[in-house]
Amino acid sequence: MRFDVCNGDADGLCAALQWRLQHAGPVQLVTGLKRDIALLERAPARPGDEVNVFDLSMQRNLEALQHLLDSGVRVRYFDHHAVDVIPVHALLDAQIDGGRDVCTSLLVDRRLDGAHRAWALVGAYGDNLTDVADRLAVDSGIDVAGRDVLRHLGEAINYNAYGEDEADVCVAPAQLYAIMVQYRDPWDMRSHEGVFAEMDALRRSDLDRGRACPTHWQDAQASVRMLPDAPWSRRVIGCLGNELASADPQRAHAVLRPQSDGGYLVSVRAPEGSRLEAQAFCRRFGGGGRAGSAGIEGLPSADLSRFLSAFAAAPWTR
Repeated sequence: MRFDVCNGDADGLCAALQWRLQHAGPVQLVTGLKRDIALLERAPARPGDEVNVFDLSMQRNLEALQHLLDSGVRVRYFDHHAVDVIPVHALLDAQIDGGRDVCTSLLVDRRLDGAHRAWALVGAYGDNLTDVADRLAVDSGIDVAGRDVLRHLGEAINYNAYGEDEADVCVAPAQLYAIMVQYRDPWDMRSHEGVFAEMDALRRSDLDRGRACPTHWQDAQASVRMLPDAPWSRRVIGCLGNELASADPQRAHAVLRPQSDGGYLVSVRAPEGSRLEAQAFCRRFGGGGRAGSAGIEGLPSADLSRFLSAFAAAPWTR
């Protein structure tokens, strides 16, 4: 039996999709919303099975990974999040790269020699690697109109992964993947599937609400924005963080919203060329991620002042 385990955002879904288009056959998909990081434990693999993992922090899934390997399960792991130690095991094929200019979709693209490049670009655009994706698209002969379609698809798919539960999002990630996997060509999918126009329209509406929220605090090197707790803010927090970082790349950005069960969800973007990585900062508060983009799932309310003070004092550009 084969299992594909992936994050439900654009990078995770597009990475898994590339692999499955190249390696067709029966497979069980395990995915979830952006916040569902510890997904590997949900794969009911048995000795001799194969598990492919895409865009899930190995650091957060180490225990489940070790259990699978020790049970005789072969694991192929593609990811770009920081990990302290990668296990050494005969059954593990790990492709881990935490560089600022890479995402999981691009790691799979490298392994497959660009066999499904357009889908890799959808994932990269969705992961806010716009400059990297543009350069690769130009090298691949994709014109401006074609790049725009891929970028809008990536942004819409990525936006759809954010929420506290599936009631918050336009379509559950597993259902979205079932649509995507029918198409080898993302432009063809965009022409035939109306759900992407619905997702994009909702994303734009939510972004308008996010932009209207006043800045909580800002100085020359960093900015903090606080959102209310509402379905739209649960969906838009990551996209808003990406937009703020793209519009003002020399400043660090933190976007926070209260969670219904207490505490705060935090999305952090590091400035371009920052001495401090976003994931290194977020790990101080129990979070994680990668160099340019990271987050904290469940910052306790009692730690809010400490977080804000640390964010303001961090050497983002100094």
